[in-house]
Amino acid sequence: MPAKSNEARVEILSSEELRRTVARLASQILEKVTDTKELILLGIPTRGVHLSRVLALQLEKLNGHRIAQGSLDPTFHRDDLGRISKRLAHPTDLPTTIEGKQIVLVDDVIFTGRTIRASLEALQAWGRPKRVMLLAMVDRGNREVPIQPDFCGRIVPTRRTENIELRLKDLDGEEGVYLCRK
Repeated sequence: MPAKSNEARVEILSSEELRRTVARLASQILEKVTDTKELILLGIPTRGVHLSRVLALQLEKLNGHRIAQGSLDPTFHRDDLGRISKRLAHPTDLPTTIEGKQIVLVDDVIFTGRTIRASLEALQAWGRPKRVMLLAMVDRGNREVPIQPDFCGRIVPTRRTENIELRLKDLDGEEGVYLCRK
C-alpha cells in the first residue's frame, strides 16, 4: 500500500539493499548461535512474523536445514494498551517447546522498546529458553526502556511523528524500507 498523498515517503533501503541486509543479518545470527538445531525464530506481529519467515528461508540456504519459525504475540502483556491503536491479538504459534532453545525475537522496527519488553514477558509464559536475542530491521531510537537489538539492519533516528514501513514483496507487492513523514 503506497503512502497517503499527504505523507512524504523516503526510501531507506531499496529492494536490493533489503535483500543484502537480510543476508547479513542471517550470517550474523549463524555467528552467534552455537547450534542451529536449537534455534527458533519468533516473529512479533505483524511485520516481524513475515520478516522471520524471510530470515528462516535465508538461514536455510546458508545452513542447509530448516530453521524453526513461529510467532509470539505480546498484546496482553503490554503496559501501554491504552496508548497503542486498538488491534486484534494474533495467535502465538510456537513450532516446538522453547525450553533450552536459542530464541531470536524478530521485529520490523524497534522504537520505545515496550513491544519487546512485553514480548519477553509473554515468552516467559511458554518456558525458559537457553538464550533470547533480538533482531530488528530498523532501530528508530527514542527508547523508553533499556532494550537494544542484538542484530540490527539499519539505525534511523526518527521523530515521534514519523513512521518506518517495512514492505515485503509477497505481502505488499513491493519491497523496501521507507520513512514516512506526515
